[in-house]
Amino acid sequence: MTKSWRIGRDERIWEELSLRLGTEGWELKSGPIFDKSITPMRSHMIDNLQSGRLFLAGDAGHIVPPTGGKGLNLAVADVKHLVDGLVDFYKNNSTSQLDTYTEMALRRIWRAQDFSNFMTQLFHKRDEHGSYTYKLQKAKMNYIKMSKAYKTTIAENYVGLPFETYEF
Repeated sequence: MTKSWRIGRDERIWEELSLRLGTEGWELKSGPIFDKSITPMRSHMIDNLQSGRLFLAGDAGHIVPPTGGKGLNLAVADVKHLVDGLVDFYKNNSTSQLDTYTEMALRRIWRAQDFSNFMTQLFHKRDEHGSYTYKLQKAKMNYIKMSKAYKTTIAENYVGLPFETYEF
C-alpha cells in the first residue's frame, strides 16, 4: 500500500477503495468526489409498528447506529415474525400473531437499541483526551478486558438472545 502524504485526499480515497475492492480483471473507475461527510450515529424508533393492516419492518420502523451491527438482524427478524403472522392468518384465519407483532418486535428492538447505543458510546470518541467522559470510556474498555461477565454480556447481545421471553 503506497499512501503518501503528497497524494491529495480524493486520490487517497480512490486508492484505498481500489485496494479494498480489487479483483483480477476489473478496474474501479474513479471520478470527482462531490460529497464527504460523516455518517451520523443516530437511532430512530416508532413505538407502534402496525396500524390496521399496515405493518412496518426494518428501517421503516427503527434505525440503530451501525456500531452494534444490529440493523439488518432486526429487519430480518421483523420480516420473519411478520411472515409467520401472515401465514397463520391465511392458513388458519387467525390474527393472533399479527395482533401481537408490535409487542413482540419492540422487545427485540429496544434491546438492540440499548446495545447499539452502548457500543456507540463505548467506541466513538465524544470528548477531549483526558476529560471526565473520556476517562469513563477508557475505564469501561479496561473493565471489558478483565471481566468475563462483561465479555459474556457483549457476546450475548452480538449473537442475540431469545428476546420474546423477556418481560417489560
